[in-house]
Amino acid sequence: MRVVIQRVSEASVAVEGQIVGAIGPGLLVFVGVEAADTDEDIQWLANKLPALRVFEDADERMNLSLADTGGQILLISQFTLFGSLRKGTRPSFNRAAPPEQAKDLLTRLHEALETALSKPVPQGIFGAMMDVRAANDGPVTLIIDTKQKDF
Repeated sequence: MRVVIQRVSEASVAVEGQIVGAIGPGLLVFVGVEAADTDEDIQWLANKLPALRVFEDADERMNLSLADTGGQILLISQFTLFGSLRKGTRPSFNRAAPPEQAKDLLTRLHEALETALSKPVPQGIFGAMMDVRAANDGPVTLIIDTKQKDF
């Protein structure tokens, strides 16, 4: 799995003009699922995301996590994170998981995050055209890949 994480003061996702998920301060997390992803990738991310120390403490240092701040996660499926531009200018999505597999793994990641955070995790709608809005805080943007943990 590959995720792009943005620290936000607020974020929302709408489908067909209706807001289907929104958060206040927290993390906007875009998730791409690779065909090779497994339960191990889900558990690693479900442990890593809530523990990320990307929120500022009283000394303005990034030392606090979602657990410390009470922040939320807004989870958005984004298969284009596995788009490759190695050959030309049109992206290839060969490494992205097929829709059925991706939807299943995203559902399990969503459940694991709700368990880890002990609260609901708003999310977009898999496969839908989504309008995602965010007020970036910082900005702070990070990329994590479960297959390349040093990425």
